[in-house]
Amino acid sequence: MSALYDVPGPRAKIRNRTLNVVVLLLVAGAVAWVIYRLNATGQFESRRWVQFQYTAIQNQLLDGLLATLKAAGLAAVLALVFGSVFAAARISDHKWVRTPATFVVELFRAVPLLILMFFFYYGSLQFQLGLTPFWAVVLGLTLYNGSVLAEIFRAGIAAVPKGQREASYALGLRKNQVVRLVLLPQAISAMLPAIVSQLVVLLKDTALGFIITYPELLYVGKQMGGRLNYGFPYIPTYIVIAIIYIGLCSLLSVLARYLEGRSRRRRKVTGAPPTSAAESATSAEAPL
Repeated sequence: MSALYDVPGPRAKIRNRTLNVVVLLLVAGAVAWVIYRLNATGQFESRRWVQFQYTAIQNQLLDGLLATLKAAGLAAVLALVFGSVFAAARISDHKWVRTPATFVVELFRAVPLLILMFFFYYGSLQFQLGLTPFWAVVLGLTLYNGSVLAEIFRAGIAAVPKGQREASYALGLRKNQVVRLVLLPQAISAMLPAIVSQLVVLLKDTALGFIITYPELLYVGKQMGGRLNYGFPYIPTYIVIAIIYIGLCSLLSVLARYLEGRSRRRRKVTGAPPTSAAESATSAEAPL
């Protein structure tokens, strides 16, 4: 690592520590100013927060949360399937398979997610296709995030050292066996952080569904914030919703760290050399 950069000397260390302190003070000052402005505008008044103690309001938030999780869960499963299929097509040896798959992936990666939701929602209304806002959200999330996941899968497989492929082919494995038994197991651990990050993005992007009247958390929050009896508590409501989203994303991050740690421990326990992956694949395919 010392070849990549010079080890900081005493002066550099003092300068770095000073910059860190300055940055922390600036961030703390910005947070304090925001809190001061919220307090000065009455956002912390009790009447703006009292509605959250009522069971009906809590149930309304719960319904919005369940709608968010329902759309995100189904879209995540479909996006993973979409990404797997098109990643496999993109690494195909057949150009007539690889070229259309590349076009589809690049197309849906380039189109903004909101436009995809508009396309399914308003297109369904115009042509009477019968798609509900739920399916417009799910299909938009699936196509956009599935295309991104397809690129993540393809790049993860391509990142496996070339010698693994050569050793596998030398042992007589077919390409689908090489990908399924040798490359993919090694690429999963490298792809996992990016996959979870994209699933976090997918979860947060469900908030765009409020624009097409899908009753997810943000849509529910907009209704709750527009109540005159509580002084139009938009900011308190959005703070509560932001906390919910932070909790959900944190749970996904914890799950990702757990899976990554488990994968690392498994590799440490096996301690097998890289070429043994191909050998184990051969033995797995050999008839008993």
